[in-house]
Amino acid sequence: MFKPSKTHAAIMLVLPVLASACGSAAAAVRVEGQVRAGAGGLANSAVTLWAASAGEPRQLTQARTDGDGNFVLTSQETPAADVILYVLAKGGEATVNKGGGDNPAAAMLAMLGNAPPSKVVINEMTTVASVWTANQFIDGTAIKGNSLGLKIAASNVPNFVNLQTGGWGGAIQDVLNSSATTTMANFATLASLTAGCTTRIRPDACERLFAATTPPDGKAATDTLGALQSVARNSAYRPERLFALLDVFYPIPQGKNLRRPPYMPYLNYAPTAWTLPLKFTGGGLSAPGKIMFDSEGNAWTGVNFIVGTQASDDLWDGNLSKFASNGKALSPETTGYQGGGVEGPGFGTAIDANDNVWVTSTGGRTISLFDKSGKPLSPADGYNFGGQLGIMQGIIVTPNGDVWALDFEKDQVVHLPNGDASKAKFFCRSTDGKPNKDSPCKLNGPFHLAIDQQDRIWITNAIGDTVTRFPANDPSKVEVLPTGGHSGKGMAIDSLGNAWITNTAGTGLDLRVKLKLLELKLTGQMSQLHRVVFDYLHGNSALGNISMLRPDGTPAPGSPFHGGGTWGSWGVVIDGNDQVWSSNFGGASITHLCGARTETCPPGMKTGDPISPAGGYVGGGMQPLTDIALDPAGNVWVADNWQRPQSCFAPYANEATSTLCGGNGLTVFYGMAKPVRAPQIGPARAY
Repeated sequence: MFKPSKTHAAIMLVLPVLASACGSAAAAVRVEGQVRAGAGGLANSAVTLWAASAGEPRQLTQARTDGDGNFVLTSQETPAADVILYVLAKGGEATVNKGGGDNPAAAMLAMLGNAPPSKVVINEMTTVASVWTANQFIDGTAIKGNSLGLKIAASNVPNFVNLQTGGWGGAIQDVLNSSATTTMANFATLASLTAGCTTRIRPDACERLFAATTPPDGKAATDTLGALQSVARNSAYRPERLFALLDVFYPIPQGKNLRRPPYMPYLNYAPTAWTLPLKFTGGGLSAPGKIMFDSEGNAWTGVNFIVGTQASDDLWDGNLSKFASNGKALSPETTGYQGGGVEGPGFGTAIDANDNVWVTSTGGRTISLFDKSGKPLSPADGYNFGGQLGIMQGIIVTPNGDVWALDFEKDQVVHLPNGDASKAKFFCRSTDGKPNKDSPCKLNGPFHLAIDQQDRIWITNAIGDTVTRFPANDPSKVEVLPTGGHSGKGMAIDSLGNAWITNTAGTGLDLRVKLKLLELKLTGQMSQLHRVVFDYLHGNSALGNISMLRPDGTPAPGSPFHGGGTWGSWGVVIDGNDQVWSSNFGGASITHLCGARTETCPPGMKTGDPISPAGGYVGGGMQPLTDIALDPAGNVWVADNWQRPQSCFAPYANEATSTLCGGNGLTVFYGMAKPVRAPQIGPARAY
């Protein structure tokens, strides 16, 4: 029998260590880092690497932190392209509170994406960022969902936090956000209040946190991760409860001026909702109109003005902009995408099944077509059909590939069968010499349109209180339906076939304004419409509501609905839960209403009840808004359309402010809505 020597025995003892080291070096995924609670490490915390996809999440590997919160995770598995990795830290003892013992209520998270950084800090900041961006996909400690939505969620985490340092990310610190909005203070306050529990800043800190974050159903969380999920999903529900913990956890020291929370800045007064909006610009964006998403989650919008121009509302000259799902501009800086006849798009952007982008123009009086790379496919002068088009607004693609567009100026409907401009047809024209508004369609400033599950086209009228409806295969069979609201703008169809219409002027215009609008119509001065509307809306927060018409054309009980911030309502969309979201031009806010499927709403709510605060969701540098859109991660995007309205109209504009007419961004509220599929063709489709 072989008897090993002392030297051989020593070599044998070293081999497992070398094998482990080689295994780590060859690992497909290796993440080292630190778990931090407040200003120090979290010792003896269980750290787990998970793979998230459409199915149940899979645990890849686990480790425990050392006395300073450090850890190393290795996995031999290469993540598939549709997998998002995340790291979860549970329990542990905060080094800033040594002797406090293990804290099972401490639970923190970091969404890493498909290719994680080699070094990661997991702390309250990464947890807040990950919970808000992945809000629609997280349930307790499990994350799963559609692959595009997960990708979008993970790609937005670095906008809030630097995963390698646990400090601030890029977008939240830039000039459009940081001191320009309350998002940094909202974010840091949430992180500091979470740290009150993870560090056990006082013996009852966790119990107080859970009580202050208890959702409407009364089911309190049992760890910090659950508490933050409750807040993210019920952001407007009694937000003052959580804010009050600042005084409990971090009172201002005697003789001092500032609190000393672990994260700065902090809020000085309670928010109306714990939202975390960020604003983005670039790519030729100035006064965005309609927002649509392509199959990759990129946002497209026609813009009213050319960047840097001395813009005015009577001449729109802008182009087309594209943004990645993380807010990065993809279209050319300053100019955006040009050509194809695009000149001053308004509320007309649509995307077909091939990711081609259809755009209508107000200044150019055209319809344009671009491919997904931004290359124009329409002629240099666009499709104008020998000058038959006027100021154009809404455009949609239907499930069978047809394109329908609205002529706001000439009160007519344009139909391109299967998107073929050579086969264009015109409907709703008057044939007896009367104004088009007296045609059977009764169009009067047609603004936007939608198609329902019965293949019926619905059209809003910006100058009036009706919608027009007809079968797509027989536009002669016209119905004119009263909405109960005036100046219809946006429209969306829910999964039950109900039509939701935003009424910018609410329950009505006074006679003076009606006569002025009629004068503009008769004298061909429709370009002045927005000035008249703005002057009327300004200072009148009671104006604006949202109508719901059932599939048979009758109004729903209680319609139109006014609440949750509906001041000058403009765009409207339906989420995957059939809840209703509108953008508000007058209030520069977002309204969120309970929809027709009340079982998806907070307990006790009925159709039309506001979920958003009385003034709507605010912040994020929002300006007077046109459109609102939902992406596959449940993020809510809005178009900041006007910046300084006085600069849009003579004689208010002057040299110093003459470039400030157009709004300067897209604002994104993270993880707030049930995701919908993109591109949206027909009614919204949930996953």
